[in-house]
Amino acid sequence: MPLSMRLRREGSMMLNALAIVLEEPGRLALSRLPIDTPGDADVVVATSWSGISTGTERLLYTGRMPDFPGMGYPLVPGYETVGEVIEAGPESGFAVGQRVFAPGATCFGSVRGLFGGAASHLVVKGSRIVAIPAELGDRGVLLALAATAYHARGGVAPQGRELIVGHGVLGRLLARLSVIAGGEPTVWECDPQRNGGADGYAVVDPAADTRRDYQVIYDVSGDPEILDDLIARLAPGGEIVLAGFYERPLAFTFPPAFLREARLRVAAQWRPDDLAGVVRLVTDGRLSLDELITHRRFALQAEDAYPIAFNDPRCLKMVLDWRAVA
Repeated sequence: MPLSMRLRREGSMMLNALAIVLEEPGRLALSRLPIDTPGDADVVVATSWSGISTGTERLLYTGRMPDFPGMGYPLVPGYETVGEVIEAGPESGFAVGQRVFAPGATCFGSVRGLFGGAASHLVVKGSRIVAIPAELGDRGVLLALAATAYHARGGVAPQGRELIVGHGVLGRLLARLSVIAGGEPTVWECDPQRNGGADGYAVVDPAADTRRDYQVIYDVSGDPEILDDLIARLAPGGEIVLAGFYERPLAFTFPPAFLREARLRVAAQWRPDDLAGVVRLVTDGRLSLDELITHRRFALQAEDAYPIAFNDPRCLKMVLDWRAVA
């Protein structure tokens, strides 16, 4: 009998999870938290792996996250979780034993789930998760970033001459999607430790790039002061897509943007169709998630893993292994 069903029937106990809790900026703990009783439309997921985001989670960890819906401490971070369904409500659409990707959960009572995926067990609506091939293993945690890249691009349609700013995981996924679409993107990267790993595209230092005719520029740097530099690189009528997360207001000088009729677009949260799209691309072999996970730690080593994920430029993606505690 699944654990959660047994606990509900006994009635005297409450389902709980070992979770990573940001108690306040800079202070992280592993804590046992009670989690919600699952309903008919819910599943209970035993987490196998979760990823650490170097964008939003860094801002949460440092206390620099701008005002955001649901913001506040203590909180459970994480939106990149792969696990196994151990209980499935009759209206969830899932079955026990399925391997799934979950973009977090809000099942921790008074402890906020922002975004709530870094825990040994999650209670989450079946409508929020997606079944994935078991052979993906821990690479499944990358599906959130792949869906983010897919959403920013609007699929895999050709975009013209493209520039991607940043060669982290999101930048690499944007470049791989561009290559799938038949493009030959240029990627800017200032850190020589991140120049490797390109396949079908060029990675250059911005100072060495003289082009001024990019139709689309995807910025994943999170640099709030970069817009003037990017506008100067646009072709007339070109578009800048803000695909990063920015902790301070953005501004730009109007005349150069006016002369180019520059367009700005914010790529917001990916949608279920984006996730389904990248799962198809991964499943049929067109989109590779290989060589993007560079560091792995056990979940019980989380206090050491987070600083590495945020501060080591060699760390593209840190994955936490929960299987020993799930």
